[in-house]
Amino acid sequence: MGYTLGPIVIIDDDIDDREVLRDVFHDLQVPNELKFFDDCEVAYQYLEKTKEKPFLIFSDINLPRMSGADLKRKINANDAVRQKSIPFIFLTTTSSNNAVLDAYESLAQGFFTKPNSIVALKQMVQMILDYWKISQHPNSDLL
Repeated sequence: MGYTLGPIVIIDDDIDDREVLRDVFHDLQVPNELKFFDDCEVAYQYLEKTKEKPFLIFSDINLPRMSGADLKRKINANDAVRQKSIPFIFLTTTSSNNAVLDAYESLAQGFFTKPNSIVALKQMVQMILDYWKISQHPNSDLL
């Protein structure tokens, strides 16, 4: 079963982490376009205006100006954006209980701590992609 064709949105303000993720998706031969944002407000504007159907959102939780959890709450508060039903996954170096609680209180669909090894990161990303490509949700191509 193939991935949905919509872009994968990645929100991370660390340029090195963005490059690592770009390499991971390339190495995994993920065909989806990657849309990178370093700012939640700009990502939100894209989500609000796009006619595309993004496949997934991967977001850091600690970002300048607006946290990833605040972005998720903003998405939830906007009927038009929320109804796009884009799975929202936190992928972050933060692993505090408060961050996990904040993420799930924002109704995120997952919280993952970035591993220190590229091999482990590839395995984690592949597992997340595999889960969402077979999961039925309002934005999936299975309905």
